[in-house]
Amino acid sequence: MAISHKDNLVRIPAGPIFLEGNLDIPDGAEGIVVFAHGSGSSRHSPRNRYVAGYLQEKGLATLLFDLLTVEEERIDNFTAHLRFDVELLANRLVAATDWLLKNPNTSDLKIGFFGASTGAAAALIAAGERPGNVKAVVSRGGRPDLAERTLPYVKAATLLIVGSRDTPVIEMNRWAFNRLRSEKEMKLVPGATHLFEEPGTLEETARLAGEWFTKYLSAIV
Repeated sequence: MAISHKDNLVRIPAGPIFLEGNLDIPDGAEGIVVFAHGSGSSRHSPRNRYVAGYLQEKGLATLLFDLLTVEEERIDNFTAHLRFDVELLANRLVAATDWLLKNPNTSDLKIGFFGASTGAAAALIAAGERPGNVKAVVSRGGRPDLAERTLPYVKAATLLIVGSRDTPVIEMNRWAFNRLRSEKEMKLVPGATHLFEEPGTLEETARLAGEWFTKYLSAIV
């Protein structure tokens, strides 16, 4: 499904800077999913935009936003260090969460995070910072192990999705899964490698995420 983001641009304050994002709110939405993109990516990630479109079709609002400024992205393209600064990325997610809670168009929506790669660690850390507001987290090919100190304190229902052929990341996710104390599940997508580029694997990821968020971000939960 093609998604137009021309008319839904938002600017999210995060301390002294502003981060650009795309906010989509389907009619009747009860929950919103905030996307935390992975290493070297942005809100234009085709994989995250595909999942966002699927969630919108399920009636969920979505916020895709850049975790780094244009200047930070330029620097990171050379150094690759900011994408692994999960504390910085988590702080940006917390800022976006606080912005949603104050925005009259989104303040009544239950909040979930969808994190990929290092963005998954940032999502879990941010969920630990806002335990009363973040109800669900989904990690796709994530590095939840980088959120080690926060894992025991996460209250959000957490789903870890990993490709069955992404062996090193499977072990990292199993390690993190055993340290989570919230409601949790871990799913392996058959035939998928780290980027879920194999036919049908991203679709399966979107389906799993859609079921998880629909369950935990509905008004009756």
